[in-house]
Amino acid sequence: MDLTALVLTFGAIFVVELPDKTFLATLVLATRYRPVLVWIGVGLAFTVQTGIAVALGHAASLLPTEVVRGAAIVMFVLGAVILVREGRSHQAAQDEDEEVQDRSPGATGWRAVLASFLVLFAAEWGDLSQLLTLSLVARYEAPLAVFIGALGALLTVSALAVVVGRSLLRFVPVHVLHYVGAGVCAVLAVLTAVELAR
Repeated sequence: MDLTALVLTFGAIFVVELPDKTFLATLVLATRYRPVLVWIGVGLAFTVQTGIAVALGHAASLLPTEVVRGAAIVMFVLGAVILVREGRSHQAAQDEDEEVQDRSPGATGWRAVLASFLVLFAAEWGDLSQLLTLSLVARYEAPLAVFIGALGALLTVSALAVVVGRSLLRFVPVHVLHYVGAGVCAVLAVLTAVELAR
């Protein structure tokens, strides 16, 4: 197993997902349902989405290396641009921070798991983390390592959302997390461009 690909994937996806709508959606779901049920539903959605991204990335790795690396550079640059724009919009709205209201638990059991699965499955479709996972598989040709790294990062972020959620955002502003994620994407784009130029 390619440990470099695993660690890089975990770090990149973790940083990109922490300020993402996924974190906030999981946080809100955890105020409605039992947190452990939310985490199970969200984890199942992430498993399916990551599997799809890895399969598509593996198929893309069969293309010529120059095409794959060129596409990966474009994806990383787009990811950086999207994260910078989201960071700016969050920074502008920082004064209008809305508190998440605690609500009594609604659905229980499998209804809560299913609701969480459906919300996150829809939210993650074509999300930056899914596209980044696809690009990392195509770039490193290590589908298992990327799958484990990406799923591990997504499960960790969702666990943070259900456990510490709002408290974390008091210490680290969302826009800072967006800028860090943009920096990670920019570094990946540069590294891929250097490899392509060789």
